Amino acid sequence: MGHTTPLGWVETGTALCAAALAGLSEGDYAAPSALPGWTRKHVVAHLAANAEAIGNLVHWARTGERTPMYASPRQRAEDIEKGSRLDGAELTRWFTASAARLAAGMAALSDEEWRTEVVTAQGRTVPASETPYMRGREVLVHAVDLAVGLTFADLPDDFLRRLEADIRARRGTGAVPELVGPHADVVAYLAGRPATGVATADGSPLPVLPAWL
Repeated sequence: MGHTTPLGWVETGTALCAAALAGLSEGDYAAPSALPGWTRKHVVAHLAANAEAIGNLVHWARTGERTPMYASPRQRAEDIEKGSRLDGAELTRWFTASAARLAAGMAALSDEEWRTEVVTAQGRTVPASETPYMRGREVLVHAVDLAVGLTFADLPDDFLRRLEADIRARRGTGAVPELVGPHADVVAYLAGRPATGVATADGSPLPVLPAWL
């Protein structure tokens, strides 16, 4: 895939998730995702709640009213657990409606509002212009985690470059050895996802990385 922008990544990831959900039966929906301990329902509930949470930051940017992503880490966990018990059709509606509200909110922000400083759930202060990447990262990576046949090779190239830089910065210098292999597989490995064709440049064993995101 060619060059896109963070807002384009949100659109692409949302479309990939929506297409994945459209093909699921109720049984498929309740089946395990690629994330340990989570069904596909958990992943979709997380994505729907995340759209609302990032929507809070967009509201903050538009109005100046301080609205945190989540009331508390506990509320975040409860939203996902509650959502995972909905039936597939309800969950798909929540995902679709929350994604559409977020897209509309982002589309309404002025250049000045995009520069407003907001605070992420991890406590980082960032300009609101960081929120499309935050959301794009969620929908693109978790589209793969839905385990419907998508891989990191299906994600936009420039997104993978941004994601790799992001993960390397957060994992810390020296945490990951020099790697060789197809770029999409290297990024999947860095994200703690299954990856084939990746090896260390010096031939030493690949360390097992915890899932990221």
